[in-house]
Amino acid sequence: MFVWQPASLSWLARCRFKQPRPSHLKTLAAAKGTLKEWVEVLGIPNDSVVPADIQRNTAWFEQAFQRRGFRTRQLPADGKPMLFAEAPNAKPSNTTVLFYAHLDGQAVTPSEWQQESPWKPVLKQRRADGQWEPLPIEALYGANLDPEWRLYARSSSDDKAPIMMLLAAIDALRAKGMEPAINIKVIHDSEEEKSSPSLGAVIGNNLKLLKSDALVVLDDPMHQSNLPTLVFGNRGIARVTMTVYGPEQELHSGHYGNYAPNPAQRLARLLASMKDDEGRVTIPGYYDAVKLDEESQKVMRAVPDDDPALRKRLGIAEAEKVGRYYQEALQYPSLNVRGMQSADIGPRARTIVPATATAEIDLRTVPETPPQALFDLLKSHVEKQGSLVVKGPPTDDERARHPKLVSLELGGISSSGRAVRTELTAPIGQWLRRSFVNTYGKDPVQIRMVGGTVPTGVAVGALNVPFAIVPFVNADNNQHSANENMRLGNYIEGVRGLAGMLTEPFKVP
Repeated sequence: MFVWQPASLSWLARCRFKQPRPSHLKTLAAAKGTLKEWVEVLGIPNDSVVPADIQRNTAWFEQAFQRRGFRTRQLPADGKPMLFAEAPNAKPSNTTVLFYAHLDGQAVTPSEWQQESPWKPVLKQRRADGQWEPLPIEALYGANLDPEWRLYARSSSDDKAPIMMLLAAIDALRAKGMEPAINIKVIHDSEEEKSSPSLGAVIGNNLKLLKSDALVVLDDPMHQSNLPTLVFGNRGIARVTMTVYGPEQELHSGHYGNYAPNPAQRLARLLASMKDDEGRVTIPGYYDAVKLDEESQKVMRAVPDDDPALRKRLGIAEAEKVGRYYQEALQYPSLNVRGMQSADIGPRARTIVPATATAEIDLRTVPETPPQALFDLLKSHVEKQGSLVVKGPPTDDERARHPKLVSLELGGISSSGRAVRTELTAPIGQWLRRSFVNTYGKDPVQIRMVGGTVPTGVAVGALNVPFAIVPFVNADNNQHSANENMRLGNYIEGVRGLAGMLTEPFKVP
């Protein structure tokens, strides 16, 4: 059931569409006005696998939106409810934008944090020696905020900060007596850190409620340059488990070495046959579906990456040659060996010929190369190397008739992990670029597709709408790790950017 609080709607009821330019909004006061709320909600644990944590966070954010006049609804999701919120007084003539964020967080190991608790936010400043020292939390509420200060806590950046920025942007509009230029809907995922297993069902059960013209994902870090950033796609992911079979059981290497084939060596040969010395996948057709036009190349070349600095940070002498530069490399599907196993090593190693050798492979997909298509190409390649592909452990008959036996299992596919991309020329891109130029006075960094996987695929597929990822948090935020943090300057500029988006007219053809 919707929750409605008419007493808090007076600011919207008095508004008129005529309004100043977004760059004239006084967003600093609004940002500062939400800092106590931000600290409060960071004190609520939000582990994805703990229903009670999620319920408390959903209830907190629901009340925060209600205080700002939004009508809300908790959407059931296996004991971990998601939150829907909608600004009142939607206009049929306005474009409806659905803002996605997630209120859950990664699990923590408190002993790894350089503070009393990951759930007790700590304000810190960097000393001259590069170390971070705590400040009284009261300094956060003072008149003079240093944009380089950081607030340390789990989910301080990923992803409670963007939610709070949106609330602050709403406050900025209210303070100016302004009305949004778009219809605003919000959905907060409760299991994003667990690959959003319930998101598809929740959307499917609430399609009418979530109906919108565009999707804005408030997640992910900004470009390393910390310049205003827009992202228009993300790669997907699938997993392949490949097992090579040798003798039916482990054998004494003295008695049977030089006689019984070693599956670890055969696995190594198979994996080596899949990529060349420059890192390119050699499986025929693996990259063929990807076509990059001149406009895409122009946009990717404009991203201010520093490839030499990146290689230095990664500790590598040279990059693989899948792409000519970093952004281009992310436009292609990858084949990554993420682990191998065959018997034991170190003190536990024995003088044996192993019975099996297994490799775990992750395939990062792009929209042109779905998981099944890549898996079929990989399977065909394995067969061309002379192996019989079996389902599970081979039978006695298969062992007797075929010298090379391999099983391949495709898994890890979910709609939340599918590759999706919005064309850069789409109306949502034009709207966001226009908004950022009006707000920040400069063109944003435009990223055609990031290499990682975020659960936009299920939302885009179910809602059938164009999307963009709009990140505002600092790239060095330590998300998912100990000492996660959020830079104050990014928080303030994020409020400014969102206020500009909310007041920028957006017309869909």
